[in-house]
Amino acid sequence: MTSRRTPSMTTDQVLTNPSKPGSGQEAINLQRRTLIGGSLAALLLSSGRLMAEEEGRQPKDPFILLLAGIYQPVPAGSGQGNLGLNSNTLNLDDGSYSKTKIYPIFGIRGSSDQDRAIGNFFVQLAGNLCAYDLPEGAIAMQFLDVPPLLSNPNSLGYNNYSTIAHPDEMGGQFLEGTFELTILEATGIYSAFAGGHNHMVARTHALANGSLDEFCFCNISQYQFP
Repeated sequence: MTSRRTPSMTTDQVLTNPSKPGSGQEAINLQRRTLIGGSLAALLLSSGRLMAEEEGRQPKDPFILLLAGIYQPVPAGSGQGNLGLNSNTLNLDDGSYSKTKIYPIFGIRGSSDQDRAIGNFFVQLAGNLCAYDLPEGAIAMQFLDVPPLLSNPNSLGYNNYSTIAHPDEMGGQFLEGTFELTILEATGIYSAFAGGHNHMVARTHALANGSLDEFCFCNISQYQFP
């Protein structure tokens, strides 16, 4: 009967010389080093991606949003849940709010697809409070008062719509103005903007049927308005 042997060395030689080139132990060590190196590389790559994603979640200072679309009334008791904002700040279920869509323009995730709405804007059309329902957080704001010197028929549209309207030749008119708002509260990834400021530039279309079609850019920043 013939015995079976490896081409270059016996099994005993491999076991007694684990570090010798060509040994099974060296192959195992090489595989282990390769596995560890690959795992570390994957971990570093994954960590880098997570850090980049985390940084990408945070809005820039400032960031810009567009409010666009026809305002729809928010019925009392509709269950908006106040967006996680303090009920002492505002109450979106009291029947005084209307809402329209929010689109990303600059400095916020989704800006590369500006045609896709990312949230809802709630406002008291007969009051001075509003709220932004955004991905991963919400912001509550208050419109500042119209300066006394501009509260007259010759108002230029500062913190208010200009008294000079532009007819749309269909029974409605375009209302233009700028508005300054202070940020009362901010949650989630927008928390750093609490106490900050919002500068609005609006061109609102007042339709003949009484509806309001909004087109308003919002420049939201962390600094306080003078």
